[in-house]
Amino acid sequence: MTTELHPVLKSVTDRIIARSKAMRAEYLARVERYKSREPRRKKLSCANYAHVAAPMTEADKLALALDKVPNIGVVTAYNDMLSAHAPYYRYPEKILDYARHVGATSQVAGGVPAMCDGVTQGKPGMELSLFSRDVIAMGTAIALSHDAFDSALMLGICDKIVPGLVMGALAFGHLPVIFVPSGPMPSGLPNPEKAKIRTAYAKGEVGRDALLAAEMASYHSEGTCTFYGTANSNQMLMEIMGLHVPGAAFVPPRGELRDALTRAAVERAAKASALSDAPAYMADVIDERAIVNGVVGLLATGGSTNHALHLPAMARAAGIILKPEDMNDLSGVVPLLARVYPNGSADVNHFHAAGGIGFVIKELLSAGLLHGDVNTVWGPGLAAYGKEPSLHDGQLVWVDAPAESLDLDILRPVTNPFSPEGGLRELRGNLGVAVTKISAVKPEHRVVEGPCAVFDDQDDFLKAFKENRLPEGDFICVVRFQGPKANGMPELHSLTPSLSAMLDQGRKVALVSDGRMSGASGKVASAIHLTPEAVEGGPISKLRSGDIVRVDCENGNLSFIGDEAQLMARESAPRPADADGLGRELFAPFRRLVGEAVSGGSVFW
Repeated sequence: MTTELHPVLKSVTDRIIARSKAMRAEYLARVERYKSREPRRKKLSCANYAHVAAPMTEADKLALALDKVPNIGVVTAYNDMLSAHAPYYRYPEKILDYARHVGATSQVAGGVPAMCDGVTQGKPGMELSLFSRDVIAMGTAIALSHDAFDSALMLGICDKIVPGLVMGALAFGHLPVIFVPSGPMPSGLPNPEKAKIRTAYAKGEVGRDALLAAEMASYHSEGTCTFYGTANSNQMLMEIMGLHVPGAAFVPPRGELRDALTRAAVERAAKASALSDAPAYMADVIDERAIVNGVVGLLATGGSTNHALHLPAMARAAGIILKPEDMNDLSGVVPLLARVYPNGSADVNHFHAAGGIGFVIKELLSAGLLHGDVNTVWGPGLAAYGKEPSLHDGQLVWVDAPAESLDLDILRPVTNPFSPEGGLRELRGNLGVAVTKISAVKPEHRVVEGPCAVFDDQDDFLKAFKENRLPEGDFICVVRFQGPKANGMPELHSLTPSLSAMLDQGRKVALVSDGRMSGASGKVASAIHLTPEAVEGGPISKLRSGDIVRVDCENGNLSFIGDEAQLMARESAPRPADADGLGRELFAPFRRLVGEAVSGGSVFW
């Protein structure tokens, strides 16, 4: 029996379809022009074709010469500095072996950069983090531009990498594209314990040796970091948007089940290639319904605020216009079903054991809160993603996800959610438009009004905190000139321990910024991605320390309290002089060019 769609889900989807009609039609027409039912390599000249085949074995060259043998292009974000990507070291070799077993060939089409936000937090390199998404998108398109592939596999997991791979792959929507994860690392030091030590270090109560020991116990192995930040939110999205083999997201690395899922991805890439009778073109998988499903999944699981930026960008790459009000309206009806750190004490391994994404998808489908009739890389319909993979006698099979949550402190049904509303909200007021994530913020901390302390750099705030120069009592921390045009919109996660320490003292504090917070950030009410940004003369550029500001996450309001005309009559604060360093000096021309392009294209809030 088909469950009737929730009226708000239907209404939001319908208006996205109507709004996107012209752009989507143009995108689909371009895809249609590039579709081919014969091997794309056959369109190459003999010299071009020889270059494609030159490094292959003689057996693979002979296979490649056959008309019905699919050639699978692999785009990899491997490096051995990212724990999540280190397992990819052997994947190209495995993929080629698996491809040969099903009568296909594979080639690494290219590699894309994969920077670690955990390494660059609070450092100049973080100013390149968001822009790396667009570099990855371009690198993906360049890799696939050889026009020698009949389907593609994307090897990437972490923060900007998956969105960039999606955007680049969508330029080749005439190909079937499957995302291949590697899974989370085993659970280490519990995240709440790690957070306590970070806060204690910020307060000067423990030394760097204790902090380092805690961090090393948390990030200790190959695999994705186990908190529910942007990387694991990416994996949830790839499941719920139908780009994974069902159930692949949170299976650990280096096990038989993980290998079987990778093999299944290769087999599917061959079976559903552009040469097949039923190709799973990426353009058909990522449509308006899939984008709405992604938003719903983000809200229901309390995912990363970074996807308030990435989902609209991914949608645009498919000719779809997703707006803040779409997310906000969906947040009003999508219940919060998961509490995973920073929204709770559990990590993604605990979430997976409690029922995981399969349980979440089943629950949302039962409530009419997902489009179940979508296309996926696995075939028509989302129902397959309400199952979980298992090995029976060495064979990969799928069984129903648990009918009930195995831990109600981590995962709940739609009839008994943690909250009747989703984790993200839009804030509007005379300071502009911002986004907040309230799923990790206690109700008593969601509304803060008080004098603001204004900083033009996060390091200035941290220095003031250490020197006890911040206002006493409740206050609003304003950190500006952190938008995409100013310095690349770095994450400001380094603020979290200090702000959390003040909350622990019984004070009410909030953050207002035109920058971003990490997907791992929570606890403190934060109005982020504020637009217009300070460098464009937005109202945040006119604030002065001592002004009264109200951050009301309950009612969606962000406002200067006082004479608004007087505020707007003030001169904007001058943009701080660029400091020396990788992010601001070396890549300044690149920042200006890309900042103007992406913000002008309404990708950012």
